[in-house]
Amino acid sequence: MTETTTHSTGDEAVDRVLANAEKRTEARVFGAAQALQDRATASHASSDGDQWDLEDRHALRRVGGLSTELEDVTEVEYRQLRLENVVLVGVYPQGAQEDAENSLRELAALAETAGAVVLDGVLQRRPHPDAATYIGRGKAQELKDIVAATGADTVIADTELAPSQRRALEDVVKVKVIDRTTVILDIFSQHAKSREGKAQVELAQLEYLLPRLRGWGDSMSRQAGGQVGAGGAGMGSRGPGETKIEIDRRRIRTKMALLRRQIRDFGPAREAKRAERKRNTIPSVAIAGYTNAGKSSLLNALTSAGVLVENALFATLDATVRRSETSDGRVYTLTDTVGFVRNLPHQLVEAFRSTLEEVGDADVVLHVVDGAHPDPAGQLQTVRDVMGDVGVRDMPEIVVFNKADLIDDSERLVLRGLEPKAHFVSSRSGEGVDELRAAIEEALPKPAVEVHAVVPYDRGDLVAAIHETGMLLSVDHREEGTAVHARVSERLAADLAPFAADA
Repeated sequence: MTETTTHSTGDEAVDRVLANAEKRTEARVFGAAQALQDRATASHASSDGDQWDLEDRHALRRVGGLSTELEDVTEVEYRQLRLENVVLVGVYPQGAQEDAENSLRELAALAETAGAVVLDGVLQRRPHPDAATYIGRGKAQELKDIVAATGADTVIADTELAPSQRRALEDVVKVKVIDRTTVILDIFSQHAKSREGKAQVELAQLEYLLPRLRGWGDSMSRQAGGQVGAGGAGMGSRGPGETKIEIDRRRIRTKMALLRRQIRDFGPAREAKRAERKRNTIPSVAIAGYTNAGKSSLLNALTSAGVLVENALFATLDATVRRSETSDGRVYTLTDTVGFVRNLPHQLVEAFRSTLEEVGDADVVLHVVDGAHPDPAGQLQTVRDVMGDVGVRDMPEIVVFNKADLIDDSERLVLRGLEPKAHFVSSRSGEGVDELRAAIEEALPKPAVEVHAVVPYDRGDLVAAIHETGMLLSVDHREEGTAVHARVSERLAADLAPFAADA
C-alpha cells in the first residue's frame, strides 16, 4: 500500500513538472502570431513587382544554431553572424494585462526584425516601474535565473529605461540590457538607404546616446592635466584638464550639429519638388499608418510602383512618391511614408520631422490600419497621436482597413464600429482597390475656377493641361476650335482667359 502511494505520488510530481514545462514553452512563443503577418499569407502580389531591393536586403542573412567556438578552421570562411538570444521583460499596472501582452508580442517582432531569437518573456504587475531596477530587486534576481536557464545574452525591456535603471539591472542579471527604443533605432539603422534617411537615423541615435554615456573603469574618467601633467608630460600640460567622458560628449554634440545642418541642406531640394507640384496644381495623397500595416503593398496595388515590400516592421523608411491618375484624367501623387509604432521614440519623431512633412503638405491622408491585428483601435490612436505631434491632425482622412482577406464578417462588423466610413481593402487579392480609388478621387480638392472657352487647335497644350490638372465637364469640337467647359486652377484660368466664351 505504501509503495503504491509513493509510486502514485511520484507520477503526479512528474506530470506536474511536465505540465509546467509545457506552459513555460508556450509562454516563450512571441511575435509572429500577432505583430507580424503569418508567413503563409504574406506572399507578394503581382503588383509588387520583381522586388530586387528585397533580394538585396536578404542577400546576407544571420544563421542560428552556430557554435561560438570554432571546431574546424574551414568554418571561418562560411561563418555568418550569430543571432542574439534575448529575454523580454515588461511591467504593467492592474487591469492592463491585455495591452501589456500585445506590447510584448510587438517587442518580440521588433527583436526578430533586428536579428534576435526570443527565448522567453516575462510580465510583472505593479503600479509603477521600480525606480532602481525597473522590476524590483527580487524580480531582477528571478530574471537572472531565467536568463541563466535559457542561455540568453541580452535582456530587452518594453519601455525606455533610464540610464541608472539600465546599469542597475545589468549589475543583477549579468548580461547586456537594452530597451525598446534601442531596438527600434537599430532596425532603422539597418533599413535606412538614402543619405537623408541615414543622417536622420544617426541623429536620433546620438540624441539617445548622449545622456547614456557611461564610464568603464578609468577609461572615461581620466583627467588631462593636474599636478603630474598629461601622462607625466611636464611643463605646459598642468591644469584642470578634461575628462574622457566630457570629450566624448563634446564630440557627439559637434556631430549632432553637423547632422542637423546636413538634414537642413536636404530641405531645399525637397521643397523645390513640392513647389513644382503645387505650381502645377498637382494634388497629393500621403499614405500613413502603423508599421507593417501594408502601406507599401497598398501603394503597389494602386500604382504598380514596385516599392519594396517585406513582412517586417519598419521595412520602409524613405518617403516614396508615385504618380497616379483619376478616372477623368487628373494627375495626383501618392506618397509612402515611414510607419509608426506604439511608444515611438521622440528622437525619431524629431529626426524624421522632415519626412513627416510630406503628410502635413498632402491634400488627403490615406490612413492604413492592419485589419487582422488584434488591436486595430490602438493602431488608429497611435498614428493619430504622432500625426498630432507634427501638426497634421486636422487633415482630410480616409481610413483603410488593409488585409481584408484575413478577417471574417464578424471582425468586419467590429471594425466598422470603430470607423463607420472606413474602406476594406486587400492589397494581396485586390479586393476593394477600385472602390478606394473612387474614394480618393472624390476626396481630392476640386479646381476652383469654372471656365467656358473655345481653344484654337494650335493651342492643344491648353487642352492637355485641362485634362491633366483640371476637371473637364464637357467638350465639343467646332470649326474655330475646341469648346471646353471645365473647372481649372486660377493659373490655368488666366491662360484660358483670351479664349473665353459664353456658357
